[in-house]
Amino acid sequence: MRMMWLAALCGAVVGGCAKNADQVAATYISPVTYEAYTCPQLAEEAQRVSSRAAQAAGVQDSKATNDKVAMGVGLIVFWPAMLMTKGDDETTAELARLRGQMDAIEQASIKKKCGISVRPVTPVAAAGTETAVAAR
Repeated sequence: MRMMWLAALCGAVVGGCAKNADQVAATYISPVTYEAYTCPQLAEEAQRVSSRAAQAAGVQDSKATNDKVAMGVGLIVFWPAMLMTKGDDETTAELARLRGQMDAIEQASIKKKCGISVRPVTPVAAAGTETAVAAR
């Protein structure tokens, strides 16, 4: 019985760990949102969204790492440390939304023949940003 409780607790904690940024899927955003944008406006918006997504991905990866450390400490040393895992939260939702926006901007760009390509973002620290937008 005791092993069953321990297994259930471990399963709940593992399920509550934050995902790595590369595991967060995009939320659907309609490209109609960007229908009225001109090509320069689409490029500017793609740059803004891409920079914010890179920052959010960095925060998401940091949370995932912290959760894994808390899990390791909890399993090896002190089980109450496992309660410190945060799991997925508003950062995960924001990253998914931003990735959806990037997809929608790229689709709008294709429709308007702007030649804007939004590449997957690389996580960066909140202090810096990285360009992930290119014209074809």
